[in-house]
Amino acid sequence: MDYLNRSQAPFDGAVWKAIDDAAVEAASDLLTGRRFLEIEGPYGAGLTTVEVGNDDYCRQPAAGEAGAVLGRAISVPMLRRGFKLSIRRVAAHLENGQPLNVAPVEDAAEAIAAREEEFIYYGQTDFQLSGLMTAEGRNKQTGGDWTEVDQALTDVLAGVTKLDEAGFRGPYALALEPALYNGLFRRYPGTDMLQLEHLRRLCTNGIYKAPIKGGVLVDHRVGALVIGQDLMAGYSQQDGIHYDLYLSESLVFRLDEPKAICTIEMGRGKARSGG
Repeated sequence: MDYLNRSQAPFDGAVWKAIDDAAVEAASDLLTGRRFLEIEGPYGAGLTTVEVGNDDYCRQPAAGEAGAVLGRAISVPMLRRGFKLSIRRVAAHLENGQPLNVAPVEDAAEAIAAREEEFIYYGQTDFQLSGLMTAEGRNKQTGGDWTEVDQALTDVLAGVTKLDEAGFRGPYALALEPALYNGLFRRYPGTDMLQLEHLRRLCTNGIYKAPIKGGVLVDHRVGALVIGQDLMAGYSQQDGIHYDLYLSESLVFRLDEPKAICTIEMGRGKARSGG
C-alpha cells in the first residue's frame, strides 16, 4: 500500500533517498530516548494501539455473577510535519547536478524529533500516556546545588540506591537537562578527571543531554519504545512552485516498570550550572 503517495511524486528514487537520509541524520542528532530504551518494531502504519499490563476482572464478580475480564491498551500517536521543496531547485539538482537544498527536510525532522522526545519524557496525560519524568509510582530524588563539585555524584548515587532497593540493579542510563549536563565537564580539583567521566562508570548505559528539567535515572527494564511506522517522507501535491511533502512516524513509550525510574528534581533557586 503506497500510503505515503511516493509513486505520485514527479521525481525519482534518488531524490527520495536524499530526503530520507537528510531526515534521519537531522533527527538522530536530537533523539536521546532511542539511545537507551529498548526498541520494538517497526510494525507498520497499521499499529494504532499497544496492549499493556495483564488482563484482569474489571471488578470482582459477586456470587453467581459472571465476571468481565478486560485488557488495557494505549494509543500509538502519529507525528507529522509538512515541508516544501522548490520545484526549480529539484529540477536543477536532477538536470544540472546542482546540490539539493535539504534544509526544509532537516527542519521538519527536527520538529518530529522534538515531539518524540516530549512523548518519551513527559507523555500525554490527556491520553493516559506516561513519560519517564511523569510516571506515577516512580522514585524521586531531590537534587542539591550541582555547582558544588561532589553534589552531582551524591544525587545520582542516591537515585541509584533507590533503584537498587526497588530491585532494579542496572545497567542505568542518565538523562539531564542541558545546564546540568554541561556542568559535568568540570574537572575535580587537582585531577584531570571530568565529573562526566566519573559518572559514566556508574551510568554504563550512557549519559545524555535531553530536553527536560532536572534529570532522570532509568534502569534498562523500564519498558520499550514501540514503533509502528519509523520516520519516513511522503508526497502530498505540487502547486507549480513547490512540492508539498511531509515527514511522519508513529510510536509510543510503553511503560512496564515505573519503579525502574528515579527522577532528580531540582529545587527552586538552586544553581544548575557551573558558569
